[in-house]
Amino acid sequence: MRAALRSANANTPKGSLEDQSNRWILNDTDQLLKPEQYSPLIVAYGNGAPVRLSDIAKVSEGIEDIRNSGYANGKIAVGMGVGRQPGANIIETVDRIMALLPELRASIPPTVALETNFNRTTTIRASVKDIEITMLVTVTLVVLVIFIFLRNALATIIPSIAVPLSIIGTFGVMYLLHYSLDNLSLMALAICTGFVVDDAIVVIENISRYLEAGDSPLEAATKGSPEIGFTVLSMSASLIAVFIPLLLMGGSLEDCSANLLSH
Repeated sequence: MRAALRSANANTPKGSLEDQSNRWILNDTDQLLKPEQYSPLIVAYGNGAPVRLSDIAKVSEGIEDIRNSGYANGKIAVGMGVGRQPGANIIETVDRIMALLPELRASIPPTVALETNFNRTTTIRASVKDIEITMLVTVTLVVLVIFIFLRNALATIIPSIAVPLSIIGTFGVMYLLHYSLDNLSLMALAICTGFVVDDAIVVIENISRYLEAGDSPLEAATKGSPEIGFTVLSMSASLIAVFIPLLLMGGSLEDCSANLLSH
């Protein structure tokens, strides 16, 4: 019976007609859309006579699947999931869908309610906001630590300017490389905020040692910088080496982190 229904309801190419200069495509509706169109279908032959579908079954119009049903807030509902294509920005996609909802609601009967039951961007927006707050707290703590331990206003002003400029410069490079902000990139920025001033703190502390010994600022910088240069390079190289494996990771890490926020 299934084979007979499938063969009688197949959407197959119809062919074409053509001459030397023109070609006409043949098209016809060969789909069975009403119950009465299925009733006379021959599904088998018995004793030399055709057995029609109406002889062995009651053909009626109904739903496609009688064993599944959908509910939302205790009411019968039809669920529809909307997903983004690979490479698309999920935040922008959801915002555009939300902007279209009023137009969609106006095009359906008033007895039908169009509601959003699940929005994946809610947790994404919350996590990104938390990381943004963490970055602000990190920058503030870095500046406070420098001021508390060095007790020097000028030494505090320099990192407080260098850190925001470094972050802005990073955003510029990300924009040129067509990268987007996501949880991983924001987490990396929050971690690197401390790295930005690590080397500066080490150099300033060594120079301050010579200043306290009575040397002039130029002499202190000339003596202190070369002494700590290899240490600074070693620290930077070790930090870079630690995070190099992240560049080689793929799979689910890329899927979960890509395009959560547009630049």
